[in-house]
Amino acid sequence: MKIKLLLASILLSGSLDAQTGGVNAFPFLDLMYNAHDASLGGDFLTGYGDDVNLGVLNPSMLNSKMHKGVSVNQSLQTGGVNYGMFSYGFGLKKPDNGTMVGYVKYVSYGKMDRTSINGISEGTFSPIEMIAGAGYGQALNPRISVGVKANIIYSQLETYSALGGSIDLAGTYKNEEKGVVVTANVKNFGYQFKSHTSGNRKALPVEFQLAGAYKLKHAPFRLTLLAHHLNDWDITYNDPNLQPTIDPLSGDSIPVPRAGFFEKVGQHLTYQLEMDFTKVVHFRLAFDYHRRKQLALAARPGAAGLSFGLGLHFSKFKLDYGFVIYSQAGFNNILTLSSNLSSWRN
Repeated sequence: MKIKLLLASILLSGSLDAQTGGVNAFPFLDLMYNAHDASLGGDFLTGYGDDVNLGVLNPSMLNSKMHKGVSVNQSLQTGGVNYGMFSYGFGLKKPDNGTMVGYVKYVSYGKMDRTSINGISEGTFSPIEMIAGAGYGQALNPRISVGVKANIIYSQLETYSALGGSIDLAGTYKNEEKGVVVTANVKNFGYQFKSHTSGNRKALPVEFQLAGAYKLKHAPFRLTLLAHHLNDWDITYNDPNLQPTIDPLSGDSIPVPRAGFFEKVGQHLTYQLEMDFTKVVHFRLAFDYHRRKQLALAARPGAAGLSFGLGLHFSKFKLDYGFVIYSQAGFNNILTLSSNLSSWRN
């Protein structure tokens, strides 16, 4: 039981900011549900092509190449805790009518013991949380596209249930000749219709993001800079237990250190790098400074905040792997298998 609770807390730690933990409803909205996204630190908004998962992340990237694209994503956890996503893309009848994607995400916490207030066993229960959603994207012209997603959110924790809905809005400018992509995204804008307990309704984790990418002309590198949580200026953590100290020599009061301007800016940024060495082998690497500052162990920060992954793209299917380092005490593995059903026709 204790192991499962620890795994569940690590699982959600990637979507909770230390200074706002417990404030928002449905934090599992912000989990990384596919390997490509996880390998780049989460919220990979500038990816385009035929991968239907990119359309789930950013609906303005939905395009006709994703027609009949299907993907199965699974996080590799222990102790019965796991989560994943199934997605399917399809184009509407005419190319100028846009592309849609449908998806189901789930988080399962395995079996847990149910006990009375006196510690008497009363059986087991299996908490589960789910998101069912659909997205639509359309190109307004060869360089500008827009998209929208809508989600139904459900959480069942023992006898307590919650229900909500959210939408994401995105717009993208893409210039393939110059290798430039700029995108804006507003995600998790919605409402909790029903909370787990009466009178405890909370706001959803609304977030505004901007991202810009540049593909080098004569090298297999693509660089992306993601600015996240732009609707909240100060996302640094201040320990409420720290108190001012007294300088033993001068007797002056030493205030508790606070983050300066550049520290606050830095925690809004994630650095993402894609290396496409061949058409088959794709390597990815990212660093999220905010994740490192929030989750690294003070005595042993290690590689907290780093993530990386590998993609093997064959003619009929793609296999992607993502690895996220939260701290020395927690990390995550995600595996994705995707294909396009049209490619299997003889």
